[in-house]
Amino acid sequence: MSKIQDAIKERILVLDGAMGTMLQRNNFSETDFRGERFKDFPHPLKGNNDLLSITQPEAVKQVHRLYFQAGADIVETNTFSGTTIGMADYHMEDLVYELNYQSAKIAREVADEFTDRPRFVAGSIGPTNRTASMSPDVNDPGFRAVTFDDLRIAYKQQVEALIDGGCDVLLVETIFDTLNAKAALFAIEEVKEERHLDIPVMVSGTITDASGRTLSGQTVEAFLISIQHIPLLSIGFNCALGADQLKPYLKRLAQNTSLNISAHPNAGLPNAFGQYDQTPAEMQALIREYLQDNLVNIIGGCCGTTPEHIKAIAEVAAQFKPRTILETI
Repeated sequence: MSKIQDAIKERILVLDGAMGTMLQRNNFSETDFRGERFKDFPHPLKGNNDLLSITQPEAVKQVHRLYFQAGADIVETNTFSGTTIGMADYHMEDLVYELNYQSAKIAREVADEFTDRPRFVAGSIGPTNRTASMSPDVNDPGFRAVTFDDLRIAYKQQVEALIDGGCDVLLVETIFDTLNAKAALFAIEEVKEERHLDIPVMVSGTITDASGRTLSGQTVEAFLISIQHIPLLSIGFNCALGADQLKPYLKRLAQNTSLNISAHPNAGLPNAFGQYDQTPAEMQALIREYLQDNLVNIIGGCCGTTPEHIKAIAEVAAQFKPRTILETI
């Protein structure tokens, strides 16, 4: 049994907050994104946050460090878009292995600086910018911009690099299309089998609006049923909604699974300028309700959250025991 599987029985584990929110504070220019190595690259690179693990590694390290100092047990690698599919936007498909390996290595180095208790690195595996379940062309509903096999191959390369770089757990997150997630999980199982290893896996979907469904149309229960055949460390939701709006869906999840549950909501809903206004104290009060209602085993933050938010969440999480898991009927 891995250390994270031991730790999750002992206490509520705290996940970090947003990476993008923190990196944006640096106001990196195109030149900063390029660094010396890519100064003559023929395509624009500003906005490729994953690339900063290579060109601005100290900045990425500092984000991880601040989250650990705030009380996080788990930090996510800077690899949300780290597949050939995601990197195609920047013409950087050839860099995918290095990006993921370097991101995992950076996070591992920072985690190892903290010796007070086990600290963990979660390999962040994002949904890509394509969907396998739906057509991007309203005039051709049968068309698909990506196939299951395209996704499986891309995810497998990412998974191998994340493991090689030192991740403790893999986090398939912000799932808006469960078919994409199934390709990621299939790739993970392939790598586990080939390497004879058993790395824990977290899965986190996203409810996109008040309909209570994923973008590809699944309810909470359908999403759960679609992936529960895979042995998982946890299942949960992140992004799209704030803690208040997410709570009813976590309740439905808790009523239907004996798996550990994770949640990393946004700092409320964005304002008219796309900014997140919810304060750490406001978010802490909402997370306290999760804990009082016995809903989660892993709690953190997504868009708009900062080390200050995570510190407030960690303080309240320390006051409660992990969710008691009931065998479902």
